[in-house]
Amino acid sequence: MGRDEDTTAHPHGDRQLCDAAVRVYTEALSAGRIPRSALEPAPCLTELTLVHPDPQDDAWIRPVPPSAALAHLLQPVIREIHERIRLTAALADSLAPLASVASTDPNLAITVLEGMPLINATIQNALNGARDEILTLQPGSSRPAEQLKEALARALSAVGQGASLRHIYQHPTRYSPTLKAYLGDIPAGHIQVRTTEQTVERLFIFDRTVAFIPANAKRDVALEIRHPALVRYLTQVYEVMWAQATPLTEPLPAAPADSSVTAVQLSIARLLVEGHVDQVVARKLGISVRTCRAHISKLMRTLDATSRTHLGALLVESGLAAPRPGQHEGPPPRASGTTGLGEC
Repeated sequence: MGRDEDTTAHPHGDRQLCDAAVRVYTEALSAGRIPRSALEPAPCLTELTLVHPDPQDDAWIRPVPPSAALAHLLQPVIREIHERIRLTAALADSLAPLASVASTDPNLAITVLEGMPLINATIQNALNGARDEILTLQPGSSRPAEQLKEALARALSAVGQGASLRHIYQHPTRYSPTLKAYLGDIPAGHIQVRTTEQTVERLFIFDRTVAFIPANAKRDVALEIRHPALVRYLTQVYEVMWAQATPLTEPLPAAPADSSVTAVQLSIARLLVEGHVDQVVARKLGISVRTCRAHISKLMRTLDATSRTHLGALLVESGLAAPRPGQHEGPPPRASGTTGLGEC
């Protein structure tokens, strides 16, 4: 069947699925795989990356989970978003020294907050006024018990005012008993949590009207953003990252069934092959350098590597370090602590 015939049979847009595609995809899910010829009435399944060739037999195709297809399609969007975030941070660093020269903004679109007392007080005021939704993006893995105790009081106050909460953490926080206790004390239905492998800097958004981001590496200077276009853009960034993240109620993407390498070790392998040193790998994944090196040692034993150089060669040869669907680059997250923008 020629391409012109396919186009005639598929007058819908390239971001839509026709009835034939839904039927073929449903059959593929039920059977596990279907002949490649079955795709002829539904080329949109290929365009939306919802199927891929069977690695054992090219004449057959297998279905791809919609979440994995979405991650693949969003990959260029994620890259663009991260580049814009990096540009935003660079501009904030460049303009921060001018705050003392032009300290008044008639529209209060962007306010530079210097010092932790002012930052915490301003965020608390925004939290007290939240009535709809609070969105947070928080890199790192550790959450001190005292910090989470204060965060719980603020979260319960927000819930009492009718606000819902959504948090994005990094994968290692799934194993934090203090975080589990914090989440368990918030009434069900008022909070959703997802985790991601890598993330960008800290971000708080209240009722989609005001946002807070760090303005320097130490996080003791922050930007309070009230410009509608900027807040709307940051909210879109958050929603894309939310779509990419894994709900806390679901297991993390598993390593291949025939592999003795864990999902965390696969993430480390990808970053090592990209040329990152141990400290950077640990920061990107929100784990300690000690834990990172322990995983690297297990990788070496699993692959029978005799040196770190040999390990890199084996990772490339084995394909374990191949990019995962939706993988993107971003600046290394800082370890969480009690300084800078706090927990909500």
